[in-house]
Amino acid sequence: MESTITSEKLQQYFSITKEALSKAKQALDTSRKAQAEDFLDLASRYVDDADYFLIQKKDAVLAFAALNYAHGWLDAGARIGLFKVKDSRLFAVDE
Repeated sequence: MESTITSEKLQQYFSITKEALSKAKQALDTSRKAQAEDFLDLASRYVDDADYFLIQKKDAVLAFAALNYAHGWLDAGARIGLFKVKDSRLFAVDE
């Protein structure tokens, strides 16, 4: 079992999460726009936190944790239909 957060793995998670965030922003359910924007706001804040933890605090573990929270909000939003996405590579949704 791998138990190290490598720089490469962390950058991969940053890339995937930022890509998912970008796609979600373009795929809002307009009938529930306020809810969708709330989920996006939370996900964006966690991505910002991840950047802060990595760059300012030099803490890869907290950065990784923040990215997982961010992606969790994106997955949850996609699963309940706040984001009209079909990309199972980036979201926990069926294609």
